[in-house]
Amino acid sequence: MSAHGEGFLLGPVQRKIVAAALSFLAVILIVSLALLVFFILQRVVSFFSGVIWPLAVAGILALILRPLVKWLERVFKLSRNVSIIVLYAFVLLAGCGLLALVAPAVISQVTDFVNDAPTLLNNAREFLQARYPGLLDNLRLEWFREYFDTLLEGLKQMAAFSMPVIREAGVWVFGLFGATAAVAIIPIYLFYFLQTDRDPTHDLGQELVFLSPQIRQDLLFLMREFATILVAFFRGQLLIGLIMGILLATGFTLVGLKFGLMLGLLIGILNIIPYLGTILGLATVLPIAFFQPEGGWILVALALVVFFAVQVIEGYLLTPKIMGKQTGLHPLAVIISIFFWGTALKGLLGMVLAIPLTAFFIIAWRLLKRKYLTQPQEAQTV
Repeated sequence: MSAHGEGFLLGPVQRKIVAAALSFLAVILIVSLALLVFFILQRVVSFFSGVIWPLAVAGILALILRPLVKWLERVFKLSRNVSIIVLYAFVLLAGCGLLALVAPAVISQVTDFVNDAPTLLNNAREFLQARYPGLLDNLRLEWFREYFDTLLEGLKQMAAFSMPVIREAGVWVFGLFGATAAVAIIPIYLFYFLQTDRDPTHDLGQELVFLSPQIRQDLLFLMREFATILVAFFRGQLLIGLIMGILLATGFTLVGLKFGLMLGLLIGILNIIPYLGTILGLATVLPIAFFQPEGGWILVALALVVFFAVQVIEGYLLTPKIMGKQTGLHPLAVIISIFFWGTALKGLLGMVLAIPLTAFFIIAWRLLKRKYLTQPQEAQTV
């Protein structure tokens, strides 16, 4: 044994150093490959976002609505296509009825908001002028200088920039047309997605025969977990956002906040992305409550009470009952993940998918750590 040890080029300490160095290089290589894949994915998502958006929306809606289609088939003995058409008709009629009830009041409040915006701004100006006399003068002077310089520079370069501006306008019109077409094609994608019961991950194992059975099984498990998280999150978040919108709209209207119906429903819709609606809502509602006619600190306090009451209902009743512990993420992790994925995927798509993606990677990390990074108990006892 000693002769074998003496004949080996490296001693025990050197072997440990080499093993540590190789492990470190392996970690660097894995991280580099992960960053490369992430960078490529970011570029692909950003470049093909116009194509991905309709497919993603239709896919998520199909996962959410498929149980309803199966229920129509089972209860009313309808074919799959007829069940989908019935579901489309129900959604269309319900949407039209809801619009007939809510749209006139919302449109009226939007019009009032546009008309009253100068009054609100004037009230804010008078308040700041009374409390901080010199502040607005300094801000106005600096703003006027910047505005004048920008305007002068724009006039000088108007002739040179005329053609690029026209081209940009054409690009904008084309982009608007593309966005409209993308929205219009979602029902078509959804129809075909609902036609089939085929599990997207069912035949995936046959496409991964080049992997070992254990790795193939783990990948299929992760794909199914991601689909489950995706469905549970969007199904629950849509329902929670709708209920929050109704509660906020009712509360704001009762306390006398102008445009309360419009703001409440809008904040509820924005809460599909957790905390986004609340943050933007506070930044919008509180100034309106303070500067609207007959507004003030009392109305601000009442608006805060409505916000607090709805948040309590959402945190202690809606989310536990509807969402349960599907994601298991800490609120701070939710906020960080929204900003991270919104930046990583460059836009709203990343913010919308932030929670499912974060939960998926947490599950993937736990699986990787348990099955591949943690030494077996037998090896630890030897």
